[in-house]
Amino acid sequence: MLKPLGDRVLIEVSEEEEKTVGGIVLASTAQEKPQTGKVVAVGPGRTLDNGELATVPVNVGDTVLFEKYAGSEVKYDGQDYMIFSAKDLVAIVE
Repeated sequence: MLKPLGDRVLIEVSEEEEKTVGGIVLASTAQEKPQTGKVVAVGPGRTLDNGELATVPVNVGDTVLFEKYAGSEVKYDGQDYMIFSAKDLVAIVE
């Protein structure tokens, strides 16, 4: 398994919606990129200037909302993930 460094978070992105509310099937080019996903792994945090460790405010298993154009796509063991810095996470979905 991948283990993020610093304040990075490994996320399994939610599946893209293939149909509209009205039932119209969308072509893959017309689909919007999902902005939610499940946290799979969390780095230890970021070291502040005073030497203290600022931990990441999410936990493994949380569903989070992230910035639309942030993160890096990663493929590992045939699974697609994205890695985000903690600052690119917008909210925890409850």
